[in-house]
Amino acid sequence: MGSHTELMELPGLKVTVDRLLYQRLKTEQSEKPHSFIYFISIHNNSDVAVTIRGRKWVVTHDDGSVLVVEGDGVVGETPTIQPGGKFSYNSRHIIGTDSAMAEGAYLGVDDSGRRVMMRIPRFRMEVPGVKC
Repeated sequence: MGSHTELMELPGLKVTVDRLLYQRLKTEQSEKPHSFIYFISIHNNSDVAVTIRGRKWVVTHDDGSVLVVEGDGVVGETPTIQPGGKFSYNSRHIIGTDSAMAEGAYLGVDDSGRRVMMRIPRFRMEVPGVKC
């Protein structure tokens, strides 16, 4: 396999979960009433520009069910993050249980054409006031 097809973790790329907000949805959406808005930053402390091409989320609910979400880009964009730069955005997960764990990765390519991966740190979404 050539270096252009292997997926690597590039030193200096880091993902941080900056903030997590809970929002209860309206009752007509009672099957999945819990919305968690997350704020994420992708930091590029490497010496090459990186373009984010896709993402993969794995959400494990407290009832054992797992939701895998894959897609192109991030929030409809394919941002290029220059060395020393960062890309921040917010989005949401909607769950039907009282708590869930979310984790995943962003997939991208650096300006040499190498495929790179950045892990999204695991974080827990818990409905406030519910004893787990």
